[in-house]
Amino acid sequence: MEYELGHLALFFASFLAATILPFSSEVMLSGMLAAGYDPAWVLITASLGNWLGGLSSFWLGWLGKWSWIEKYLRIKAEKLEKLHRRIEGKEGWVAFFCWLPGVGDPLAVLLGLLKTRPLPTALWMLLGKALRYAVWGYLTLLGMDLLS
Repeated sequence: MEYELGHLALFFASFLAATILPFSSEVMLSGMLAAGYDPAWVLITASLGNWLGGLSSFWLGWLGKWSWIEKYLRIKAEKLEKLHRRIEGKEGWVAFFCWLPGVGDPLAVLLGLLKTRPLPTALWMLLGKALRYAVWGYLTLLGMDLLS
C-alpha cells in the first residue's frame, strides 16, 4: 500500500511542480530512488504527473483571451501577434523547453494563449519533461553509486 501511496505522492508533486506554484518534485524523485523504488516506474510517474500539470497550464492559457492580456498586463495585440508569428511552426521546440525552471510554466500558458497546435505541443512537452526526469534520475542513481 505504501508503494502505491509513494507513487501517488510523486505524481501529485510532479503535477504541482508543472503549474505556476513554486514546487520541486526532483527531491521527491531522488528520495524515492534512494528508498529503492523501481527507477522505471518512478520516472514514468514523475513524467506523467509533470506532463499533465504542464498540459493544465497550456489549457488554462488556451482559455485566456488576448484582450485580457492587453487590459491587465498592458501588452499590445500587435506584440502578441508578432510573438505568435515567431513561434508558429516551432511550437514543438518551445514546448520541449517547458521543463525549464522558472520559465517553463509561463511558456506552457503562453503556448495555450497563442493557440498552438495541441498534439505537437503535448508530445514535445512530454519528451522534454521525460528527458529532464531521466537525466535527473540517472544523476541521482550515479550519485548513490558513488556514495556507496
